Amino acid sequence: MPERRIAPASILPAPAAGSESPARRRSRLARYLAPKEPIPRTLALVLGLSFFGLVVAAWAIASYTSLTSDYFLPTPVKVARTLYDMFVHQGFLHDVWASTYRIMAGFVIASAIAVPLGIAIGAFRVVQAFFEPLIAAVRYMPASAFIPLLIIWLGIGNGEKIGVIWFGVFFPLALLIADVSANVPKEFINIAYTLGASRRHVFFRVLVPACWPGVLDNLRIAVGWAWTYLIVAELVAANTGIGHVILSASRSLQTEQIMGGILTIGFLGLLTDAIFRWLHRQLFPYTERAAS
Repeated sequence: MPERRIAPASILPAPAAGSESPARRRSRLARYLAPKEPIPRTLALVLGLSFFGLVVAAWAIASYTSLTSDYFLPTPVKVARTLYDMFVHQGFLHDVWASTYRIMAGFVIASAIAVPLGIAIGAFRVVQAFFEPLIAAVRYMPASAFIPLLIIWLGIGNGEKIGVIWFGVFFPLALLIADVSANVPKEFINIAYTLGASRRHVFFRVLVPACWPGVLDNLRIAVGWAWTYLIVAELVAANTGIGHVILSASRSLQTEQIMGGILTIGFLGLLTDAIFRWLHRQLFPYTERAAS
């Protein structure tokens, strides 16, 4: 009986370049759809841009067809041209800077007080019992309701506008930071005591450093709140700022300027969010590795 010879692996036909078995594709899709599983950054970028593209496409279809009039929904091209004219000929960049200054000033002042206070509330029960009831109550009060008081106390200049942003950010941020501090594992503190650390060292060298990743993540959320309070802050007696431009355009029914101002706020918000995400990756890369 003749022997059957098996061809060496080196001369077996190789799979076509770029081909992938259906089973492997299904396995990859199942992994992408699993809860808390990471996906490649390229895929995340493509998915995010795809959603933006779908929104712009729906906007274009609605504005270029007879679904709605140009008065209610101007076309994307018209809004883009209006934005260009606002920046080049109408000094809109000055308004953007004025709004950015107010947002950052209110946010920084609120954060400078809320972060240490929140860490102390989460770490010490006596501090929590003293501060938390009032802070929890005030955070349910809308910042816009305090505008008349802030005008009386701070006038109608930048102080009032920064005060509105501070009021809208400080109280919820303090409670979020307190929650981060309270959720630091007790094992960290017990181990530090076992190794002979004092209470002061446990607080400053164990608890506070353990809070920083969560603190930065909550600051990223809080700066988003600050941008949402911009229109409220510039509602009264403002002669500069994106909110002032939007309110002035609403009086003259210039829809394309209103949409241009809203899109500018959205872009600036995304930019600040991206900066905080980058800082988080640079300062605390170990938290991403633990989550991946």
